[in-house]
Amino acid sequence: MSFGGASSVAAGGKRPFEYGRTHVVRPKGAHKATIVWLHGLGDNGASWSQLLETLPLPNIKWICPTAPTRPVAIFGGFPSTAWFDVADLSEDSPDDVEGLDSSAAHVANLLSTEPADIKLGVGGFSMGAATALYSGTCFAHGKYGNGNPYPVNLSVAVGLSGWLPCARSLKNKIESSQEAAQKASSLPLMLCHGKADDVVLYKHGERSADALKSTGFANVEFKSYSRLGHYTVPEEMDEVVKWLTASLELGS
Repeated sequence: MSFGGASSVAAGGKRPFEYGRTHVVRPKGAHKATIVWLHGLGDNGASWSQLLETLPLPNIKWICPTAPTRPVAIFGGFPSTAWFDVADLSEDSPDDVEGLDSSAAHVANLLSTEPADIKLGVGGFSMGAATALYSGTCFAHGKYGNGNPYPVNLSVAVGLSGWLPCARSLKNKIESSQEAAQKASSLPLMLCHGKADDVVLYKHGERSADALKSTGFANVEFKSYSRLGHYTVPEEMDEVVKWLTASLELGS
């Protein structure tokens, strides 16, 4: 099932972004959790929705939005579907906080209409993983990068073949309040990365997991795959399924 795009402005942001089509995979069993899943640079929500539909997770509703088409610095300004602007696919890249906030707000918006008893999560691949991990840090801090309040309660965040944006300023944010430190210590995070990844290098995934752990995110699972490039494989998705089942308490 899919529905048309929406215009979303980052909470406090100036320029509207036109988001593409959103694809929804309905739960095949009792609905217990909803996860927004974010695609990589240049992709769309349809491709991931087809994969997620095959996973043995009958209690999860998946929402797969499509990023806005926008000029991207890494492509020399050529337009592509992207959650934010990026010059380099790594945690060393200058952070487009406005773009990140806009996409994190879009994710929160999609989750905000779910029933109160449903657990909420965010995940993604590559640039989508970066946006998902950024959303997790906004949840812990209680604020977007621009200072506006983060409105939803996340239960999990998953990042495949990605990196952590705004890693340099994270420690100050989490140490700014007891509530932030408490949320950081209890939010389950899963990061997976292939050692043969030649697009987002393995070291960026490893450093991102280390940065999260060192800033107080105590529940970080980091999985590495020796021959995996910049894509996913059944072995990785099997571990994601197991981890989500345990973290969201979906076991029978």
